[in-house]
Amino acid sequence: MAMIRKAVFPVAGLGTRFLPATKASPKEMLPVVDKPLIQYAAEESEAAGISQLIFITGRAKRSIEDHFDKAYELEMELSNAGKRDLLEIVRNILPAQVSCIYLRQAEALGLGHAVLCAKPVVGHEPFAVLLADDLIKGEGQGAVAQMADMYERHGCSILCVEEVPWEETNKYGIVETTPGPQGELRVTSIVEKPAPQDAKSNLAVVGRYLLTPRIFAKLETTERGKGGEIQLTDAISALLQDEPVIAYPFRGKRYDCGSKLGYLQAQVEYGIAHKDLGEDFRAYLRTLEL
Repeated sequence: MAMIRKAVFPVAGLGTRFLPATKASPKEMLPVVDKPLIQYAAEESEAAGISQLIFITGRAKRSIEDHFDKAYELEMELSNAGKRDLLEIVRNILPAQVSCIYLRQAEALGLGHAVLCAKPVVGHEPFAVLLADDLIKGEGQGAVAQMADMYERHGCSILCVEEVPWEETNKYGIVETTPGPQGELRVTSIVEKPAPQDAKSNLAVVGRYLLTPRIFAKLETTERGKGGEIQLTDAISALLQDEPVIAYPFRGKRYDCGSKLGYLQAQVEYGIAHKDLGEDFRAYLRTLEL
């Protein structure tokens, strides 16, 4: 069975919920402690053995390209100053075996359209899709690596899911499932952002997908859905007619860094866990009169 070698990062969104911070800088470059969200997502992919990162970009996204590019002047400055630790950090942002490709999404036509933009590069291979503003701290291994293991066993598309409060179903793609022959959750239906009173379950798709290349044919024939956008959810619904799709409740914790509260929660918990800052930060938090 094919290894998962390629990951798609749709990063063309405007990040309006974080204005003015995202006026001139992409939301994916917002840092959690000392790394931007997009780097956490890239590292999760690399840990799963993925060697090609495909970024679907828009205007004002050059800082993402710059972040993963070589910074000769900065490396020279750090080298001359004898700051070897910082030099290694800068040099290791992108491992030598990993390459980056940048494709422009000319129009903001939704997540489905962004994924379709990757078709010329992905070709006929299975591939991962990561939404960087869902920061996932995996247990034992990252969410993408967990999904890749599932793909090895089942050979079909995998959707990363978790239960959400019923009143929040209108923020997610919601799946119905039935148990499969090996105990896996087979998706029987998927609906984009149903109202709580209409939702068939509270099992929500979060920002990780592992898709077979058949999804591209479905995206090419998917009409614009909610918000006038080409919804990936609608294409997955059509894919269900041709092949199984599995819902995978990942092992770990997700931080919704597309919301200000989720972003702040990630800052605090990643700060507490940081190898250099954690102890001092935890001591500082104890001094606050909360």
